Amino acid sequence: MNGKPIAVVTGGAGFIGSHMVDLLLDRGFCVRVIDDLSGGREANLAHHAQNSDLACHWKDIRTLAPGDPIFSDCRYVFHFAGIGDIVPSIERPIEYMDINVQGTVRTLECARAAKVKKFVYAASSSCYGLAATPTREDHPIAPQYPYALSKYQGEQAVFHWGNVYRLPVNSICIFNAYGLRVRTTGAYGAVFGVFFRQKLAGKPYTVVGDGSQSRDFIYATDVAEAFLAAAETDIVGERFNVGAGAPKSINQLVSLLGGDVVYVPKRPGEPDCTWADITKISTLLDWRPKVPFEEGAPRMMQQIHLWKDAPLWDPESIAKATKTWFEFLGGDAARI
Repeated sequence: MNGKPIAVVTGGAGFIGSHMVDLLLDRGFCVRVIDDLSGGREANLAHHAQNSDLACHWKDIRTLAPGDPIFSDCRYVFHFAGIGDIVPSIERPIEYMDINVQGTVRTLECARAAKVKKFVYAASSSCYGLAATPTREDHPIAPQYPYALSKYQGEQAVFHWGNVYRLPVNSICIFNAYGLRVRTTGAYGAVFGVFFRQKLAGKPYTVVGDGSQSRDFIYATDVAEAFLAAAETDIVGERFNVGAGAPKSINQLVSLLGGDVVYVPKRPGEPDCTWADITKISTLLDWRPKVPFEEGAPRMMQQIHLWKDAPLWDPESIAKATKTWFEFLGGDAARI
C-alpha cells in the first residue's frame, strides 16, 4: 500500500475506533478495519469511502486466526472490538467473556504471528469498581459486573502475551469517553445519548440520584491521540489511564443542556465519582487532553439531530431496563 505504514483497528467502525481511523489516515497510515457491525456503523467511516488507504473487513474477531492476511506487514494493532453495557453483561455473561476475552486472545495471536511492533488494548476504567479518586493505575481492581470483569480479563491476556511471547503491548484505560458518533442504539446507558434524545422530544432529563455524581468525560479525539502515543513509544507493558482529569457533575451537564429534570433511583455498583489520575501518561507519553468539556459538549449539541432516532427513555422504561441491575448488584452483590 504505497509504502505507507499499516495499522489494524478492530472495532474501527465504532465510536472511538472510527476516530482512531481518522487520526491514523491523517498521519499517513494505511488502515485495515475489522468490525462485525454489531455496534459499529459503516456511516462512521463514510467520509473515507473513496480513500484507497482504508480497507474494511466486516467480520467477527472470534473468526480470526494466526496468519490472517489482514495483519500482514502490520505495524500497529489497536484493539477496540468488543461489547459494552452493564445490564446485558449481567444477563449474558458467557457472550461477554467469549467476545471480550477470547476475541482479544484471537486478535493477540494474529498480532503475534504478524510480528507487529505494538498492540494497544482498549481497557475500561470500570475495572477499578467503586474506586478512590483520583484513581491511579495501581489502584486495586474490583469489577462490579461481568462487562468490567471481561474487559479486565482481556487486558490481563494482553499483558500475559507481552510477558510470555514478548509481544510489545500497552493498555489504555478509558474513563468516560464522549463525542460525535457515540452510539445511539442498544441498551440503556450512555448519558449523552439519553439526554440528547430527551431534549429533542421536549421531555425531562432522567437524572440518576440527585445528579451530584461526577464523571471524568474525555473527548474521543483525545482518546485516539492517547492510543497513538502508546503505540509510538518505546515503553511496553504498561497501563495508562486516559481521562480529562477534571470530573464534571451530571447536574453541570443538565445545566449546559437546559431543561426540566426528573429523578430516578441511584444504581448499586456505580461510583459517585470517576476521576482519572493522568500523571503517568502525561509524564511518560507527553499526552494531555486538548478538548475541554465546555467545548466538546457544544460540539455534540451542534449535531443533536443525529440522536432523533435514539431510544426515548423515561422513568418507567428505565426501571424496566435496569431491573436486572438492581436484582443482582443490590445488597451484598455490590460489595463483591
